[in-house]
Amino acid sequence: MHIPDGYLDPILAGVTWAVMLAFGYYAYRRSELLKYMELVISLAAAIFVAQMLSWPIPGGTSLHFVGAALAAILLGPFVAFFVLLLVLLVQTLVFHDGGITTLGANVINMGVVAPLVGYAVYKVLNPASASFGRPSPRGGPA
Repeated sequence: MHIPDGYLDPILAGVTWAVMLAFGYYAYRRSELLKYMELVISLAAAIFVAQMLSWPIPGGTSLHFVGAALAAILLGPFVAFFVLLLVLLVQTLVFHDGGITTLGANVINMGVVAPLVGYAVYKVLNPASASFGRPSPRGGPA
């Protein structure tokens, strides 16, 4: 769901931006983002293209891929934050999916919660996988 501009109270929008920036700082410190920049950009492009495919569903809305779990499984949940941040930033600025003031809430929804939940489910279903948030150089679990 992309929350449009003007939908959130300005104070709540500011709080979500602060939470997004704080999580981004934490994710940057926790991950080795610069080692995986090529994978981040490639995966962001692939997820962006996948998200362009939409299916109408009853009730006047549409369904599309998010890709957060895939990014979290391949690169770890903290690097996945930056993948989804790139995707959502392009969608906001170019396609007007969501708004600038609500970007913080949209990133928390699809770039923080979704990768963490997707990765946690992956860890529960596959306990022999890599340790939390540590991708391997080949892009998969170590």
